[in-house]
Amino acid sequence: MKFGIVILPGSNCDHDAFHVAKTVLGADAELLWHKDTDLKGADCVIIPGGFAYGDYLRAGALAKFAPIMEPIKRHAAAGGLVFGICNGFQVLTEVGLLPGALMRNEHLRFLSRDVYLRTEETDTPFTSELEVGQVLRTPIAHGEGNYFADDATLDELERNRQVIFRYCDENGRVLAAANPNGSARNIAGICNAGRNVLGMMPHPERCSESILGNADGLAIFKSIAAAMARA
Repeated sequence: MKFGIVILPGSNCDHDAFHVAKTVLGADAELLWHKDTDLKGADCVIIPGGFAYGDYLRAGALAKFAPIMEPIKRHAAAGGLVFGICNGFQVLTEVGLLPGALMRNEHLRFLSRDVYLRTEETDTPFTSELEVGQVLRTPIAHGEGNYFADDATLDELERNRQVIFRYCDENGRVLAAANPNGSARNIAGICNAGRNVLGMMPHPERCSESILGNADGLAIFKSIAAAMARA
């Protein structure tokens, strides 16, 4: 059971994810440089938050050309786990591992605060330790978190149960007022059709220890560890 955490130029949450995997979970973990061409035995690859390549052109646009992305795409195609957080979610849409795009927040402001997420599906390696409808309090920190896809794509995501998290209020109600960035259908996280690739805008690695005042995010990492242990 091994995590590989990608470091892209401009990543700033890589060591947070590494700390949760290595210290909090006690799993084997290794940092992967953007110029690496193999994943060094990682079972789950995490693409962390930050501003990869300065988010030039648009968030995640240049990261798709990093050498590490080719083995990540092969890993995903073979059923390996890939988890993109915030900027990592943006990167996954740019490389084509997830559909849709992340646009500027509806109100054109960078947001940094806690939000609530409702767990929509639990039959993924990332949510198997959660319950359907379970509400998580997680921080966001993004300026381009507004998830967009055309209606046909959104309908397909709904049919295939690929919407994994939605923004909600503390009672789990999916309301427009609970949507921090204008994301279509309050979408906060989606998976691919194979259910082995997850992208989400909120930061579970920033709320995975009780010393931080909130450990809701740890359930996602525990789910990944449990899935890898079963494999």
